[in-house]
Amino acid sequence: MKLLLVPTDFSPIADNAMKYAMDMAKATNSNLMLVNMYQIPISFSEVPLVTISLDELRKISQNKLASVKHNIETITGGEIHVYTESILGEVSYEVEKLCDRLHPYAVIVGTRGVTGIGKFFLGSNTQSIVEHVNTPVLVIPPGATFKPFKKIGLATDMKGVIEHTPVEPIREIVNFFGADLHVLNVDYERRHFTSNTPEESLHMDMLLTGMNPVYDFIENKDVEDGLQEFAEKNNLDLLITLPKKQHFLEKILEKSVTRDLIYHTNLPLMCIHQKQEELMTKTQHS
Repeated sequence: MKLLLVPTDFSPIADNAMKYAMDMAKATNSNLMLVNMYQIPISFSEVPLVTISLDELRKISQNKLASVKHNIETITGGEIHVYTESILGEVSYEVEKLCDRLHPYAVIVGTRGVTGIGKFFLGSNTQSIVEHVNTPVLVIPPGATFKPFKKIGLATDMKGVIEHTPVEPIREIVNFFGADLHVLNVDYERRHFTSNTPEESLHMDMLLTGMNPVYDFIENKDVEDGLQEFAEKNNLDLLITLPKKQHFLEKILEKSVTRDLIYHTNLPLMCIHQKQEELMTKTQHS
């Protein structure tokens, strides 16, 4: 049975992502793992002071998780198995460790959160989860509600298609929902078109065999705007992006479409990394 991992800080944005996860769990016959990461709040004056004990923080976290679990089980009539875990630690690091241990189908998070003691799911933390966690991360914007994915967009720059396209998780979600797949490439006046582009398109078509993809080449100066406009006009239910692992200098110098979408997306965004072992296997056989 699939497992959906849902980090929460109990903010309205996180609660909405949890409601989305609950409805997705019902549709996919999945279990839920709710996790809250708490940290030591420090009051900075002349001498830093801890404002609340760890035992109190842990108890607050556990009690809130128990309440949310009870509500979900009541709403669903016990149809969904809900597990909870309260952890002292940094969000993305702990989520990464949980994914390595539990191998969830997806991590589901909101895009913004609260400040103060509950400050866990501001856009920067969601971004950090996307950057560090290899498990597919489903980013839920404020107000989004779950509905079965009938039209899915896959954003690609048509570069290094064989090396960077994680086919299996894409195939799994497209086939499970019987969705139409749109492969989206945003360019402007063919500025990113190279002699390799036709071959890369053929590689993409080969990788997506059986999914019957439709290719949409979008004319727009800004990739994020082009994807958002297409999604709205064509009523996409989900947009998949394939963020690439970047070194520190690359993060500073390069514009990240996925990073921008995390902050501004109006529809659910699934971020899927290339698995490291897949990269190694393909390198060895190339």
